[in-house]
Amino acid sequence: MSFMVLSEDRIAGNTVHKVLKLSDPAGLHWAEVWPSLGCNCLRWSVPGPLELLYVTPEWENNPVPTRSGVPVLFPFPNRIRDGRFAWAGREYQLPINGPDGRHAIHGFACRKPWRVLETGSDGTWGWVTAEFHGSIDAPESLALWPADYRIRLTIALGVDQLSFTARIDNPDTKALPFGLGYHPYFAFPCDECLVSSPAQSTWELIENVPTGGRVPPRIDLREPTRFAEAQLDDVYTDFSSPTQVYRQGRIEYPGVGAVEVWVSPGFREMVAFTPPHRRAVCLEPYTCTTDAINLQMRGIDAGWRVLAPGEAVTESVTYRFVR
Repeated sequence: MSFMVLSEDRIAGNTVHKVLKLSDPAGLHWAEVWPSLGCNCLRWSVPGPLELLYVTPEWENNPVPTRSGVPVLFPFPNRIRDGRFAWAGREYQLPINGPDGRHAIHGFACRKPWRVLETGSDGTWGWVTAEFHGSIDAPESLALWPADYRIRLTIALGVDQLSFTARIDNPDTKALPFGLGYHPYFAFPCDECLVSSPAQSTWELIENVPTGGRVPPRIDLREPTRFAEAQLDDVYTDFSSPTQVYRQGRIEYPGVGAVEVWVSPGFREMVAFTPPHRRAVCLEPYTCTTDAINLQMRGIDAGWRVLAPGEAVTESVTYRFVR
């Protein structure tokens, strides 16, 4: 089976956006990438047909890129407490943009246009590679972060697979701290759908921000849990220190199949979230926990990463539909 990449103009929010559609020739496997809206992979469909990602009904009028599809969270995922942190002897204050009006949330990349570097296809995959470079694509953010940053992301579609491979590098002369996360909204068509994860514990949260301690899960997803009973907003951790690609979570559609979340070892945390008023569940792979930069400064291993000048790292996430 060969794949192809098509470019289409779409209107959302009274603006024309260039949308890249990855597809097989029959249109049975396809996905949509919106580079101008945070490089969000907004839709993913497999034969059935079954659209696996949730898209808000208001998308065409109000395309908020953090509430649909697969937002990319960089250079930090989730919240930084009060939008404040200290690094290398300097204090930073980020814009307060969290839903509770208290914290900074989800970094800079998910709300900005990305530059497309390449599209391609072969007999196995169709792909889009795009880049977000702080000093080029969000120069106003440079005063808000300790160093310039760059992420190059390849979103690839295969048979029953959707993969995200990110190469993060430090183009600055100073050390670059960062965290990376993805915030997929998986559609939940019925209350009998099940969500599960092998995580053994969670970070203790107060008002959605970790205290630094770990506790037994409020909802233990090692036992598959019905969507109707899964009121989730938790940071899961302790995945038995994997050294290779491992399955971090699973969503089962009874009688149809399941979506499995497979990640490289750098993704050591996972947020599980059921957004209010939306038939969706989010299994969010993170390289660090919420507010990791402040926890790390307290001597807590929160997964915060630091790249030396010129250093780079690559991490991957693959969503597999299992029939």
